Parts: sequence; structure tokens; C-alpha cells
Amino acid sequence: MGTLSAAERRTGSSWWNPDTWHLRTKLLLATMFLLVGVCTVVGALLYAFMEGQLTRQLDAQLAQASRRAAEFGAPPGLTGKRPDPLEARGQGAGTLNARLSGGSVEVSGVLTAEGKRIPLRPSDTAVLARLPVAEEVAAQGRGADGLEAVNRSLSTGDYRLVAVETSYGDVVVTGLPLSQKQATLGALVVTTGLVSAAGLVLAGLLGGWIIRRTMAPLEQLSAVAGQVARLRLDSGEVALAVRVPASAAHPTTEVGQVGQALNRMLDNVAGALQARQASETKVRQFVADASHELRTPLTAIRGYTDMLRLTEPLTAQGSESLGRVESQSLRMSRLVEDLLLLARLDEGQPLTLGAVDLTQLLVETVTDQKVIAPDHVWRLELPDEPIDVRADGAKLHQVLVNLLSNARKHTPAGTTVTAAVARSGRGDAVITVTDDGPGIPPELQERAFARFARADMARSGHEGSTGLGLAIVQAIVEAHGGTVELMSRPGRTEFAVRLPA
Repeated sequence: MGTLSAAERRTGSSWWNPDTWHLRTKLLLATMFLLVGVCTVVGALLYAFMEGQLTRQLDAQLAQASRRAAEFGAPPGLTGKRPDPLEARGQGAGTLNARLSGGSVEVSGVLTAEGKRIPLRPSDTAVLARLPVAEEVAAQGRGADGLEAVNRSLSTGDYRLVAVETSYGDVVVTGLPLSQKQATLGALVVTTGLVSAAGLVLAGLLGGWIIRRTMAPLEQLSAVAGQVARLRLDSGEVALAVRVPASAAHPTTEVGQVGQALNRMLDNVAGALQARQASETKVRQFVADASHELRTPLTAIRGYTDMLRLTEPLTAQGSESLGRVESQSLRMSRLVEDLLLLARLDEGQPLTLGAVDLTQLLVETVTDQKVIAPDHVWRLELPDEPIDVRADGAKLHQVLVNLLSNARKHTPAGTTVTAAVARSGRGDAVITVTDDGPGIPPELQERAFARFARADMARSGHEGSTGLGLAIVQAIVEAHGGTVELMSRPGRTEFAVRLPA
């Protein structure tokens, strides 16, 4: 057995690991193992019973043949050569007989089906001479239980043999072939094996079909759970209409009870999602309305500050205070505009799509940043051919402004900021903004695109930050069907915007 690869451990698909098997596979294998065990035990018991039964029958026949051979001899006092035990009446084909006198074999042979006698080889007679002698059958009148029969392999085949001492002193050996018994047992083994194999195949097919039908409701539960698991439930309107079908939610079965519980849980989740969506909608509407309403008073504040600066004589302290009011109103206006933009994007406001030359857009945006931050090193990496996409030009311009401003605000003077655009292998347009500044802390990278996510540097920066810039970038890019990624370490921070072809 080999070790599991890393891919197998991740996916959990390995025949070597039973924990990863399907439940129906485990049930089918367990059933097959039990059936194999039952067939093995039944076959072994049947074989043992049949072997014992055939041995008892053979011993009974052997006892009769031995009695006939022992009784077929010269009466006491008769001199001369004694007759061959094979010549006794009733001896069947295949019967083996031998007569031993004084420890030596005088006559031996096997009776053929034609009634002929085949003599035994010397090696066979040597085996017969070493047999244990049983009690005399004819004189004692004992049956088969009085025999001490043994199995021996001779040149003519396997035999069951018994040697008895006659009343006139000779030892008569009688044997019957084991071929018929062995053939019967062999046929029993083959028959049992074939029947068991056929039964196992049929049981496997039928059992697999039954298990598959029985497990179908559980697979439906798994399919429903998988569909729900693939849904994004964190934000937006979620249509949680999938439910376990009634056939898999019957309350009288264990699986049906689980299906009912899952349906009730999905109903509760759907209700919670609807409540969350309604709450988010109210918050978005409130933010949009509030932002819209705040634009007018903020514009009025800036107008009055300009009028005061132009029409009223102010002291140095008054001018400074008025400047603070003006800067804070401008900052408040930017925050309101950002909140209003996010609210409109959340509501799914349609984009104004058109052909946008990303190369030209990037050149213009970087040029503006050079004027704003001459203390930074600005570089462009552009392709030989223009890259056009179908997008909202104003929104993409804001994406580039936010990314470049983010690099400018959070890096020290002398930092090199590189803006590039290129085509990926799949044809997507990829815009990257890279700087060699100190990088973004790992704990901030996880929430960099969250709303109002600000680093300490941004909170204390001279320009200030609302913490909405990257959130706006992500919202605009996702509205175009694209993605934005962040990779940062000390000395290199890169934002990559990928727009579909």
C-alpha cells in the first residue's frame, strides 16, 4: 500500500483511504463481505458434513468387504494353499485385497471392472505390510465401528484400507478406492463455488441497486446542501429558493427527518437573509439620501467661506480659522461624494459603457499625479499597441486616481510608483500599480478593500483619508465584471485590476 499524495489528501479521493469512500460503497462492500463469510461458513460446514457422511458410507462398505474377504479362507485344520481373498463373492470392482502370513504378503491385487485381477507392486505391498491390524471382524461380529481404517496413496490411486486378523492366523488387508468420494467432494466444492459466486454477483447487482435507491434521498440532501454552500450569502439580494424535495423529506424516515430539518433551517436562513437585505437596502437608501442632502449645505459653506475671504477684512487668526473651515468642508464634500458613489453602485446603477483606451487613460492619470506629487518617481510601462475595453471611462479614471493616490499618500518621498497595462493570455486587460514603499501590514491586507479601512499612516497623513478609496475601486471593478487583487511585502506593493476582454 502506497502513501497518499498531497492532492489525494486535499481532495479526499483515494481508494486506499476507506474514510473517503461513498456510504453506498461502504454498505455494498460490507454486505458483500458478510455474504462471502456466510457462503464460506456454509460451504465449509456442508463439505465437512458430506465428507463425514461419505466416509461413514465407505467405512460401512469397507467393513462388509473386509468381512467377506476374512471369511473366505480355509477352515481350521485344512492344509494346502488358501484361496485368494479377491475371489470371495460380492467383492466390487476396484476392491483391493491382500493376505499376509508370517509378516509377508502371499497374495495381493486389485479387482477390475471386468473381474480381472491386477497384482500390486512391491512398493504397494510394503505399505500394506505396515498397516495396523484391527480386531477380527468375522469372529467378533463387530461392525464398521470396530475397524481401524486408514487412507493410503498407492500406485493405483488413493485407498481406504483396513487389516484384520482372521481366526486361522492370517492377516487380510481390504481396501476400497477413494476416487468416487474425492470426485463427489470435488463436484461439491465446484458446485458450491459456482453457486456462491453467482449468488454473490446477483446479490451485488441487486444490493447495489437497492442501496442506490435507498440512498437517493440522502444524495438529494447532499445536492441541496451543496447548492446552498455555493451561494454567496454575505451581501446583496440572495434567492434561497432551493429546498429538499418532498420525496426526500418524509417525516416517517430518518433521512426524511433530516430533510425536513434542513428545509426548516433554509426557511429560517431565507428569512434572515431577507431581513438583512431589507436592512441593507434601508441603510443604502439612507446613506444615498443623506449624502445627496449634504451636498447642498456643504456647497453653501464653501461659497460663504469664499465670500468672507473676498469681502471681509480678516485678522491672521481669522484667516487661519476660515482656511480650516474651508479644508474641512472640502474633506467632508469628498466623503459625501464617495458615500454617494458607493450607494449608487450598491443599488446597481447602470454604467455608461463605451470604448475606453486604457493606455491613454493611464498616461493622463499618471501625468496628473506627477504634477501633484513631484517628490515621487513615476514610471509607465505601456504595450506597443493600444488596449481598448468596453467600460465606463469616468469610473475607470476614478479607479486609477484612487490607486495612484493610495500609493502617493502612503509612501515616503522618493518612492518609485510604476503603472502598467497589458493583455493576459486569456485576452483580459490587466492594470497594475506597483510601488517600492514600505508595504502594507499583513493585518491590514485582509481588510484593505473594506469600507473605512485606514492605516495609522493614513489617519495621521497630511491629506487625510476617508478609508473609502479602495472600497470604491473594488466596487467599480466588480461592476465591470472584473477583479482586483493586492500583493504586498516590504519593498513591493502591487494592485492588479483585471477587466474582462
